[in-house]
Order: sequence, then structure tokens, then C-alpha cells
Amino acid sequence: MQHCFEIGKIAGTHGIKGTLRVFPTTDDPSRFELLHEIIIENRGKQQTFHIEKIAYHKKFVLVTVKELKDINEAELYKGASIWIPEEQGLPLEENEYYMRDLYGLQVVTEQGEVLGELADIFRTGANDVYAVRKQGEKDLLIPAIKQCILSVDIANGKMVVKLLKGLKE
Repeated sequence: MQHCFEIGKIAGTHGIKGTLRVFPTTDDPSRFELLHEIIIENRGKQQTFHIEKIAYHKKFVLVTVKELKDINEAELYKGASIWIPEEQGLPLEENEYYMRDLYGLQVVTEQGEVLGELADIFRTGANDVYAVRKQGEKDLLIPAIKQCILSVDIANGKMVVKLLKGLKE
């Protein structure tokens, strides 16, 4: 799906009136409250649904939409993804990036040594960790902290890093 963000996965239903139980894949689950409609991608098809109500239960967002009237209809969407158009994404602050834009960046040291391509992002409690992959070599794991990530240039596809002692053998 082009120019859209995934913000959740439908884990199941809640109650008998067709409310969807959604596991949020966004950093800010309260962002669902700002939406009037969502796109649900289910079995390769996208469909727009209009939000009637948002509630929360444990780690889930409960989404009630006009188009689903009962549990039987809602059950058909279990496992589907929820997307929103890019223009409805939350604004980024300075030095914040959408994770999807980081994948594939060429990662180089401040001296210009090419370390590889950003291939994966691991979410940890303290900070994210970037896995940098170079053909034929073991992935290099770099913590996403100010001391290591010197600059990110999405437009030119480049990330400049400083390797702290012990990160690279």
C-alpha cells in the first residue's frame, strides 16, 4: 500500500456489536482518537471504514466502525492490518524519523568507511538498536543514541555514525 502507515493489527473482536480489538503498531495509540476513518487491508483488499468510537482495554484499542454491525462481520477481519494515509501521520519533531524511512539507508562512519545498509530495527526498553548488514559479514548492531548516530539524511539515503569502543571488532 503506497503512501500509507500501518497503525494497528486486528487481534479479534470485543463484545457482540462488531467492535474491533486492535493491537496498536504505532508509538502513540491515542492517535486513533484523531481519526475519522481508517483503511483495513484484509486478504489483499483495502476498504475504508468510518470510526464511530474509540476506547481502550488493557494493551488494545477498541475501534467501533459504522460499517460493521455485529461480531460475525467483525470476525472476518481478524488478522487484518489498519492503515492511514501518510498525510494523517503525526508530525515528527527534530531528529525523529519514521522507521520505514530508515530501512535501506547506507550507514557510514564519520571517517567515511561504509559499514553496510540498515536492515533491521530492534525495539528495546532503553533505545532502538539498528542492525547494519554488509554482504558476507555478521550484522553490526548500533544503538540508536545521540553518541552513535551523528546524522541521518533520508533524502540522500545516508546515515553517519560514530562507533563506540567495542561495537566493531
